[in-house]
Amino acid sequence: MAISRRYLLASATAGAVLASDTRADVDRVKFGLASICRLVVGGNPVSGYSHMSETLNSEMLDYFTASNVKKLLRDCEQAGINAWQSRADRFVMRILREYRSEGGRIEWIAQTASELGDIDRNIKEIAAAGAIAAYNHGANTDALWKSGKMEVVHDRLKVMRQAGLRVGLGTHTPEVIDYVESKDWDVDFYMTCVYNMSRSKQDAEKLAGGSVEGEFFYEPDRKQMLERVRKASKQCLIFKVYGAGRRCRSQEDMRRALSEVFEYAKPADVVVIGMFPKYKDQVAEDCRLVKEVTAAVKRP
Repeated sequence: MAISRRYLLASATAGAVLASDTRADVDRVKFGLASICRLVVGGNPVSGYSHMSETLNSEMLDYFTASNVKKLLRDCEQAGINAWQSRADRFVMRILREYRSEGGRIEWIAQTASELGDIDRNIKEIAAAGAIAAYNHGANTDALWKSGKMEVVHDRLKVMRQAGLRVGLGTHTPEVIDYVESKDWDVDFYMTCVYNMSRSKQDAEKLAGGSVEGEFFYEPDRKQMLERVRKASKQCLIFKVYGAGRRCRSQEDMRRALSEVFEYAKPADVVVIGMFPKYKDQVAEDCRLVKEVTAAVKRP
């Protein structure tokens, strides 16, 4: 694929989003005891997950030094984005500690780090690090769903509650939400991906009608998950709204992607967007677009 996330937009378009009047607060919603912006900054780029190519993964890892991660968080706070969703791995927790010791106040919504052997311990570390919420990693949830081991996820959510965290469950699969709601699990929010990234290669190639290289983003997934988001009894944090850059061919393409999401989103739902500001001010860009789109959706 020729696209390499958003920095490949035309430079003229990029320059247009750098105007100072774009750096304005987006609406906030209640998230437990906290009040968070309806635009949450995501953590995948910081951890080198572009969902595009190994080359871009490496570029993200090279760019996101401790200094640049903290700069991103400062820029977000200055623009009104007051929550960060990211992995609860050693690097992220160390950077967050440094950032807060330097005066940063951004709220943290933590994803369990599936590579760590003791997830219960990871959850307790998340709570000790001052997170306001945690959720079970979506890919891990979906793997346990496929293997018929959802009781493992259920037990982890109980650990989150006992640790005093707001309790979340991540998934790429609408049927998982159906199951959890039918069982009336003690959950506060869902972390919902608008693309099903948990398909087997065989299933992806069947849908694609041929061989698939890299990760498969199937556009009809968006409506299916968004319809489930609308019906969900809990608050949803909606991610992959730009398809990891695949819906960023132009400003209008990005606006359409956001509009589609917010037309389905409940009033308390938010979007989570990863930012890689190496080439342009994506913080300003996303604030402007989300503010424009949410204002339009609210109009009669």
